[in-house]
Amino acid sequence: MTTKPDSNTTEPAIARPEPLPLGRAPLAYENQEFIDSPEGRLIRISAEYAEPLARFRREKIQDTVVFFGSARFHARDEMNRRLEALDGSADEDARRQAESALAMSRYYEDARSLAYRLTEWAMTLKVRRDRFVVTSGGGPGIMEAANRGAYEAGGNTIGLNIKLPFEQAPNQYVTPALNFEFSYFFMRKFWFAYLAKGLVVFPGGFGTLDEMFELLTLAQTDKLAKKIVIILYGSEYWKAILNFDVLIEKGAISPHDRHLFRMADTVDDAFAILQAQLTEHHLDAASRSSEDDEHYGPEIAHTR
Repeated sequence: MTTKPDSNTTEPAIARPEPLPLGRAPLAYENQEFIDSPEGRLIRISAEYAEPLARFRREKIQDTVVFFGSARFHARDEMNRRLEALDGSADEDARRQAESALAMSRYYEDARSLAYRLTEWAMTLKVRRDRFVVTSGGGPGIMEAANRGAYEAGGNTIGLNIKLPFEQAPNQYVTPALNFEFSYFFMRKFWFAYLAKGLVVFPGGFGTLDEMFELLTLAQTDKLAKKIVIILYGSEYWKAILNFDVLIEKGAISPHDRHLFRMADTVDDAFAILQAQLTEHHLDAASRSSEDDEHYGPEIAHTR
């Protein structure tokens, strides 16, 4: 250890040992400790914009149709097996829950069928980039059903997953090159909103309601320059849990806001609405100019 020389003496300072050669410091963006720190948050947020954008461009994704819905609904055949597995000793609550899960499995099957038909139709379009790509939150339930239907139709399909403490895993039907995981909910919502030309909301819980009202608010406040067709699937469910008439009656929303979305109860009706609206607003006019564009990036719905 060295000591600082006393300025009132002429005695030399204790000599310090010759330092060893110094290695290069890590580049800031390669310093994981910094990247994971509070000071690195801005870089993490920026990365959740820039990296998906680069991938969407590379994969030639122009726009999407987003499917929201419960992560807790399952395929009908799986629910049938669970109900059949209950023996005579099963209590009434267990049997009632199994029967309810079987009934709700119709939404899984409808989401799967609708995603199949939408993808099958989109693949017939004479375009240079993928249009109306089925997109979900990448997890189980309705998310899996949507990705599964698109996969079974032979198309690409996107999963925008979120890193959670209980580790929501991506479902197996997401296209590997379009499998994303986000740390920040608001960046995940950004990519849901700004690529979407259509939204289909199946029955769900808090997460579904949060995501649905986010996009409804953007449409209500005219923050998106491009038309997004919004369908609430399963009118019995939605009318039971949301009373839009009371919101209008109390002055919380305007009567015009009721027209921000449509309701559908069958795959045929939902597909007909999607096909008509997407064609009218995004194929008949808009695509003619964009298809001549040499820039293969996603056509982001610009904010006002």
